[in-house]
Amino acid sequence: MATYQAGDGWEALGDPTRRAIVACLAERPRAVGELAEELPVSRPAVSQHLKVLKEAGLVTDRAAGTRRVYRLNPAGMAALRDQLETFWNRALDGYQDVVEQPTEENS
Repeated sequence: MATYQAGDGWEALGDPTRRAIVACLAERPRAVGELAEELPVSRPAVSQHLKVLKEAGLVTDRAAGTRRVYRLNPAGMAALRDQLETFWNRALDGYQDVVEQPTEENS
């Protein structure tokens, strides 16, 4: 089993402000100022949250003049989705095993 890593996407998404940033970026790429206008936090706070999301591989950025525009990283988001799908499939398999076990009435 893999051990916890500092840049873990699930850990990054544990913060509600970072989840809100991801939701905004899911709509379209945005600069820090645009994100700060939509959130109840300052521009420096948004920048810090973006740094965590970038280190976790969930967002990327590019220069656009004097600002940086952030967007979701498709590879990072796909990795989270793959992990979630694995968890979901294991849960369904476990449920199926329980449902298919013979009961005492059928023995």
